[in-house]
Amino acid sequence: MNKKVILLTGASSGIGYETAEFLAKQGHIVYGAARRVDQMESLKQFGVKPIHLDVTSQESIDEAVAFIVKAEGRIDVLVNNAGYGSYGAIEDVSIEEARKQFDVNIFGVAMLTKKVLPHMREQHSGTIINVASIGGRLTTYFGAWYHATKYALEAFSDALRMETKDFGIQVSIIEPGGIKTPWGFIAADHLIESAKGGAYEKQATKTALGMRKQYEGNMMSKPIVIAKAISRAVKSRRPKTRYTVGFMAKPLVWLHAWLPTRWFDVIMKNASL
Repeated sequence: MNKKVILLTGASSGIGYETAEFLAKQGHIVYGAARRVDQMESLKQFGVKPIHLDVTSQESIDEAVAFIVKAEGRIDVLVNNAGYGSYGAIEDVSIEEARKQFDVNIFGVAMLTKKVLPHMREQHSGTIINVASIGGRLTTYFGAWYHATKYALEAFSDALRMETKDFGIQVSIIEPGGIKTPWGFIAADHLIESAKGGAYEKQATKTALGMRKQYEGNMMSKPIVIAKAISRAVKSRRPKTRYTVGFMAKPLVWLHAWLPTRWFDVIMKNASL
């Protein structure tokens, strides 16, 4: 197997942690990046190299990329996985919180990508894998700002793919469906908190409780399914532009494309109730 140098963000938990472990076990040189380096200590046993990285800080990005290039001489794969979901009605969520979500989910991706691209161009090779969501293809109840970032990431990735093709750089989008990680609980907590005392409190609370119930159950896919999809993109000489995987991912994308919009609205409003 062709061993590759991989920089993977958001490696301290969930999909990122599972993917870092999986790729390292396959023999790749994996730098697992996150703000909380202590939460990646256990990844060392698999050969993962934890590195501090705050995707919202240009200084942190510069230091991390420079460190890897100095140590390895190259970066073959960038996996932009760091991100979070902050749910809440548009009227309830502060613009500061909305900006924070864009800073992490889209501008952080852009800043790190811009820093890595010159090295990949010089190599005339590289793969950039952006972990988006089926939430970049459809919208759920009370998820406006989260979905806005994921729709933006889809468009960003499509443009990036066209721009970098002539330099031998591949770009793929991973579109997870329902994955059993702490993400759902964090989003539900944000939803309840944002709605307190407001016009949307009753429905938001009901939706949040439904989200928690879903993520506590056994229907969601395990993070390993995303790790395997990312691995396929890493290994492929010509990876797919999109990997739509995980619980209900393909059916929901299909329903969104073919159902009348208001019918799909009803499904989404009741999905977590």
